[in-house]
Amino acid sequence: KSPWGTAERQVMAARLKRCVVRRRDGPEQHGVAASCLRELRDKACNVLAIDKAREPITLVLAEDGTIVDDEDYFLCLPCNTKFVALAKDEKWSSKSLDSGTSWLSESGDEVDSAAEKWKQLARQLKDDLSNIILMSEEDLQVLIDVPRSDLAEELAQSETKTRVLQDTLQQVLDRREEERQSRQLLELYLEALKTEDSILSKVAEPEAAPRKEMDVVDTGTSSTDTSATTALSNQVLAALKEKPAPELCLDSQDLELVLKEDTAALASALGWDKQKAGALQEACDQELSKRLKQVQTLRSLRSTSKGKKTLPWGDWPSAKRKK
Repeated sequence: KSPWGTAERQVMAARLKRCVVRRRDGPEQHGVAASCLRELRDKACNVLAIDKAREPITLVLAEDGTIVDDEDYFLCLPCNTKFVALAKDEKWSSKSLDSGTSWLSESGDEVDSAAEKWKQLARQLKDDLSNIILMSEEDLQVLIDVPRSDLAEELAQSETKTRVLQDTLQQVLDRREEERQSRQLLELYLEALKTEDSILSKVAEPEAAPRKEMDVVDTGTSSTDTSATTALSNQVLAALKEKPAPELCLDSQDLELVLKEDTAALASALGWDKQKAGALQEACDQELSKRLKQVQTLRSLRSTSKGKKTLPWGDWPSAKRKK
């Protein structure tokens, strides 16, 4: 036999899909190989000895009776898919298969037996490498963890090619992990922008619309009498008295007002001693400084992001999974 004939047969064999066919009421099953749906129908009629008068036959999936009449759908089915051939006027019924479908659960067919998951996944790749795209991360990890020699034997490939395949699976897995981390970083960044806008709006309030100074009732006392005057509202005073950490409950504008108050006047308004009032003002000062630093940081982050048209993927941190 010429080398050309051998190569041609190998190309044809690569295009063939292995299938299993049977009649609706018969227990016998036959393995056939076909490159298209029409060829499968013709071969099924021959091996199952279906009378020409009862053609054309209809092919359905043995597991659920799905009619297979689309060429693209047929090509997407895995090898060793089981078909039931229905002659003219016959209909698929799960009840009609009860007496002859024990072969579905028997261990005679390796594909439908309790075969290991990685073998089923390996067969999908053997049929079409593009199935990698459809696999879950769990499936990819299963194939990566399979011993190379076992996977090479199942795929009928050399260990060198199998190593390249597993490296490719690892790259696909790593890329999905990087994309997930990128989405998480983007979500954090958008959340930070929302927080920044909220803080900026509160900080900008005194600049855009300065709060009118509250009228001070003249009680007839001298200006040195601090117990009679305060620019703080009753709501702010109540928060300062009742809250365990009032500096966290007030907005930046109210914190500024607390800092502007005379310590003695604040102590008198709250009914505290001067030392306690001073400690409160110090805590408010620290909180206000921290908020202003956050604003500056977020502004810097926003200006940096605006200066870059695109975010380089290489800058994202990635946690590579180990094989």
